[in-house]
Amino acid sequence: MSERGLVHVYTGEGKGKTTAALGLTIRAKSRNKKILFAQFLKERNAQSELSLLDQMGIKTVVFDAIKSPFFHPSIDKALLRKETIKAFDQLRNILLSESFDLVVLDEFICLVSEEIISEDEAVIFLEEKPASLELVLTGRGATEKIMELADYVTYMKHIKHPYDKGIRARKGIEI
Repeated sequence: MSERGLVHVYTGEGKGKTTAALGLTIRAKSRNKKILFAQFLKERNAQSELSLLDQMGIKTVVFDAIKSPFFHPSIDKALLRKETIKAFDQLRNILLSESFDLVVLDEFICLVSEEIISEDEAVIFLEEKPASLELVLTGRGATEKIMELADYVTYMKHIKHPYDKGIRARKGIEI
């Protein structure tokens, strides 16, 4: 009998949510776990950490048709919602066709906090996960229902950041 997979949430306004998920991903890979690292609201970039994950044999998926309304205020939310439903279907198919030990859904929580999908839709999607699957969710604005569903909740609190002093994001550190 395989053990029950747990749900991790990395949320808050501070830096480090994706970084924490990447750290867990590397730990799992070092223990020969099969991993899927999926990103929402980000674009694939040849210089991103996903390139390294690909080289390590970790399956990566970027749903780059789903743009952040925060960075793209004129974007049509109905279109984002349609693309998100398509992404969920694609994820379901991937999870049914391959057996993963760990799945990271980077910026998944923002799909709810940016009102692309409802909290209930997110919870229904999460409750469909295979019982043995370890699942990591990142993003600002985790709701009460998502945090109740989780086994781990880590809140990244913004206390101090170089951006506050006008220092731009640096490659390899913040981006």
